[in-house]
Amino acid sequence: MTSSSHWTRPADLRQQLQKCWERGEVLAGLVTDTPLFPKRLALKTPTSSEMIDRFDEVRDWSMELRKMSHCRVDMREFKHRLFGSNALPQAVWIDTLEDALALIGKRQEVARFTALIELTRRRRPQALSWLAKRPLNALALYDDWSRLLDIVTWLELHPRPGVYLRQVDIVGVHSKFIEAHRGVLAELLDLVLPPEAIDFSASGISQFARRYGFLDKPLRIRFRVLDSACTLLPGEPMPDITLDTESFARLEVKVTRVFITENEINFLAFPPFKDSLVVFGAGYGFDMLSKAAWLSRCRIHYWGDIDTHGFAILDQLRSQFDHVQSLLMDRDTLLAFASQWGEEERQTLRNLPRLNAEESALYDNLRDNRLGKKLRLEQERIGFGWLESALLALDQ
Repeated sequence: MTSSSHWTRPADLRQQLQKCWERGEVLAGLVTDTPLFPKRLALKTPTSSEMIDRFDEVRDWSMELRKMSHCRVDMREFKHRLFGSNALPQAVWIDTLEDALALIGKRQEVARFTALIELTRRRRPQALSWLAKRPLNALALYDDWSRLLDIVTWLELHPRPGVYLRQVDIVGVHSKFIEAHRGVLAELLDLVLPPEAIDFSASGISQFARRYGFLDKPLRIRFRVLDSACTLLPGEPMPDITLDTESFARLEVKVTRVFITENEINFLAFPPFKDSLVVFGAGYGFDMLSKAAWLSRCRIHYWGDIDTHGFAILDQLRSQFDHVQSLLMDRDTLLAFASQWGEEERQTLRNLPRLNAEESALYDNLRDNRLGKKLRLEQERIGFGWLESALLALDQ
């Protein structure tokens, strides 16, 4: 005997409505004035043979659906030689929004969303399309929506303001609130602001300030000159210096070699080296070095972790400076410190076209887990004697 579990039950009908809600269809219709209801729900009914073989179960199923409140059940008549004339559900309708909300328990949410529509229509009707596109996101922002509209209004009145976010003077709005909601604000501002107030070449949350004309915190580059003969400051021979990118780009320093390392202690302890400086790296953020044209005439060595992300960073750095050489990111170094191996939490698996043949071979071994599962050797686990030997080899 086949199971009756495939017949549509009241819980299935509620689930269909719940999915409409989760797709935002119920709320979006309130914005666009395109009602979703009346709506016919999908109904799986007993087969002809099931109606004969399992008549009592079919009758109970029919009664269960007909007893549902807030639904309209269309019936169809059929005759059976044993059971006579009978009627079975052939369609289930939700006639009104109110019926749907009663079935899935969303009356309060719709009341809140309706208030958001009214507020937006009154203050910034251009943003109504965002409510229609992302109604559930808007509902989640119910408590913050008025402040978000305050920010949009402020930028309409002060296009490309040329100030830091901290200087935005709106009652009840802190710069941390703006920073926390940059994604939503960007979508709203793109709808409301005129094109001339938007820098379309800047995209993504990280470039929010530049896109809408705010001042951004200057990027800073931290470095040490490794040759006292090239020192920039009197006193300590190899001071730890931090400059904004513009100042770093204008440096007049007589070095011919630059080392970049990702580990702070390695950076601070990096030994003296003739005509050289060392930069404390920034992971995947090497755009800040691109303005320093003088780096192009220097030999550049990148010292990162021996893992998939270390090689990905090396590959990205070469997109800025194609002559970068890797330092201590080779198979011999990896095998020499096998006792210090660790595990990379999440590997990158994409192809890295800027690696040389030796680097590519080691990268493939790492991402394919041929030497061990998610193997990595962090740069700080390499002995300084090994570093000093590698530096001596460079000087020969």
